[in-house]
Amino acid sequence: MTDKEQELVEIKKAISKILNGGQSYRIGNRTMTRADLKTLYDMQTKVENEIAESEKGGILGRNASAAVFDRR
Repeated sequence: MTDKEQELVEIKKAISKILNGGQSYRIGNRTMTRADLKTLYDMQTKVENEIAESEKGGILGRNASAAVFDRR
């Protein structure tokens, strides 16, 4: 699994926690608030696009190559 794929898994877990458990919760006298859903959905879209671009062989892809031009 690539770093981007792992990042996508974590984003989806965070979204699921909000959808299934709420935006915030309390432990004792402390209140914890999770990330904003819109932000997480935006991150999910961005990472999915990056993965798709990588799989197509774009700039981030495995099929990318570089050329070195030596001026002599």
